[in-house]
This record gives sequence, C-alpha cells and structure tokens, in this order.
Amino acid sequence: MKRIIFTFFLITVFSAFFSACNKSAAVKTANKDKPFIFFCVSPTDPQTGKIDMELMNRNDKTFFVGNDAVKGGLLQAKMITDYFSKADPASIDRNGDGTIGYVLCIGDMGHNDSLGRTKGIRTALGTWNGSSEPKNVREGSLTINGKDYKVTELDGRAMTGTDGTAWNASSATEAMGNWATKFDDEIDLVISNNDGMAMGCLQASNYPKGVPIFGYDAIEDALEAVKQGKLTGTISQNADGQMITILQLLRNFFDGLTGEEAVSSGISKPDAYGNKISTAVEVDFEHKSLFVESITVTKENIGEFEKSGHDAGIKQTTAARKKILVCNDNAADVYKVTKCLPSLRYYAPLLNIDLNIIQGDGQNESKTLDAFTNLSRYDGYSVNILRISSGREYTDKLKY
Repeated sequence: MKRIIFTFFLITVFSAFFSACNKSAAVKTANKDKPFIFFCVSPTDPQTGKIDMELMNRNDKTFFVGNDAVKGGLLQAKMITDYFSKADPASIDRNGDGTIGYVLCIGDMGHNDSLGRTKGIRTALGTWNGSSEPKNVREGSLTINGKDYKVTELDGRAMTGTDGTAWNASSATEAMGNWATKFDDEIDLVISNNDGMAMGCLQASNYPKGVPIFGYDAIEDALEAVKQGKLTGTISQNADGQMITILQLLRNFFDGLTGEEAVSSGISKPDAYGNKISTAVEVDFEHKSLFVESITVTKENIGEFEKSGHDAGIKQTTAARKKILVCNDNAADVYKVTKCLPSLRYYAPLLNIDLNIIQGDGQNESKTLDAFTNLSRYDGYSVNILRISSGREYTDKLKY
C-alpha cells in the first residue's frame, strides 16, 4: 500500500513539474509580439511621404514617439514672427526693398524631422510649394505690425559633409560664407533645421552682423549662444518628455495594458503607481503616434527653461523588472547623446526597466543592425532608425 501511495505521489509531483514547464513555455512572448517603439524618426514610405502603416500595424504594441515635425516648423516660424513683431522695422528688411529674404539650412532629405520642419517653416512664411526639396519654393508674404512684406527663400540646401554625414555643421559654415558674399544685405533672416547647422553658420567669418538666426533642438552650446545673444532662438524637442513617454508606454505594455489605457496611463492620467508625465502628449491613434509638446526657447525665457529639470511626476515604481534594447542611429548626434540618452538612463531605473543601448555611426544602418541581436533576451525594443525607409530591416529580425 505504501509503495502505491509513493508511486502516486511521484506521478503527482512530476505531473505538476511538467505542467509548470508547459505553462511557462506557453506564456513566453514571441519576439514579433513584443512592444516596439520607434523614436525621433517614424518609418515612412519615401515615395509617398506617408507613415508606413503596414509596418506600424505589425502588432498592437508598435508605436512612434517623437515630435510632430511640421508643427515644430510652424512653432519655429511663430518664434520668428514674434521676434519681428518686436524688432526695429529697419532691421526687418535691411535693404528696404519690401522683401524679407531668408536662407535655409536643411538637414537631411531622408529624414522626417528635416522634411517636416522645412514644410512647417515654408508653410508659415508662405513659400511652401508642395515640397521640402531645396529650391522648390514660391514667393511668400508676411504682415508685421500692419505692414505687408514679400518673403523670398534666397537659397536652401541640405547640409551634407564630405564624409556623407547629414546635418553637417562645417557644410553650413561654408554655405553661410557663400550666401553672405552672394546675397549681402538681401539676407534678413537665417533659419536652420537644427542647432548644429545654425552654430555652423555663426562660424562664418562674414556672417552678416545683426541678422537674426534661428535653430532647433536646444542643445547646450546653442542655449549658451541664446544667452549671449548670438543665436536668436531655438526649439526644444523636449527630449526629456520624449524619453519618459517611450518608457511609460513600454511600462504600460509590460503591465498588460492595451488600447486607450496603454497610451493614457501615466501619460494623461496617473498610472497604477501614481506616476504621470507633466508635459503635454498628443495621441494620434490613426498613425499610432504619440507627439510630445515642443518648447520655444529665447533669451526671454531661457532661465525658466533651464530650471525645468527632470519630470517630478515620475517616481520609483514597484513594477516587475523588464529589459529593453535601444538603438540610436548616430553616436555623434549631439542632441541624442546629450539630451535623449541621459534622460533614458535617468528614468529607466525608476520604472524598473534595464537598458542595453547600441549606437550607430550616422552614415548607414549596418552598425546598429549588426548589433540588433540576441533579441529573445529583451522584453521590448526602441529604435531610432537612420533612414525613413529602414524600419523593416529591424522588424524583419523579429518575425518569430
């Protein structure tokens, strides 16, 4: 009788063991079903300029987090018109020909942000002609303090370095020198798709004195230039807000939230841990995108901007620990290296998320793609693609 009981006991133990093993195997999430967040650059069809929704709909946990680039360009333009509304009328149109002439530093014709910012600027100034391509513009107009001005884009070009890198500051220095010589007092305004190129323009030895120049990104040397009155203004992409939004969205998916709850918990309302992002985040369900509010930075508000610091609405959670793989397209990108990655490293531990960050060279996708491996080790992924068309090269590695 004892032998029968013992045998029954062993059968029960082994049955429970194998049942537990099978249950564990059953709940293991396939890589293709894990959360995947694109940031900074959304996957876009280069032919149509539209977000690749077939890719975005690969699973219900694939989203984009960043800024609305067109709205960013419009915000940059509003900063310019606000500046002109307070400026000496004689400085608005330096040669008095009734036309505001501007030159434009374009970052990268294969990048959403550059294309969107260029569109926003041209739309607001009236020079948009249906394309962000260099020189594809029309005559625009502005009314400033009751006076009408024509607006002309004297020249706009993508700043590509001799090594093939886009958003190149040295190319901007050279271009600005040539523009100052060629156009002289026709230049009333300099606009750049980012701060690096704007700072490059200021390095030109013949930069026209007193001409306002506007950048984008609010990197540290640009902020110092704003304080000194060298750079007239810049736009903060709110990197801190973007990075915590990425992590909060991932945290929500890890905690099993779906649909509206996944994009609102901790973002527009407190989550289960009492956390809530302070910055405004716009949700575009149609395109599975979360857009973080950008911020205008000028000499008037830079002190307040610099005091803002990290988001006090995010505190230590008791959530289950998870691990994500993060890909940054360019280890030399000042904005991402000095703004985005430090914020990621600050907030991730608070949400009990471990990071593994791999970085590219800013010239091709191969370095990050080659390092995009051992994918089963991670609970989710967040990727900054280099080119708008390269998103599938990452997701294709997550088919199983």
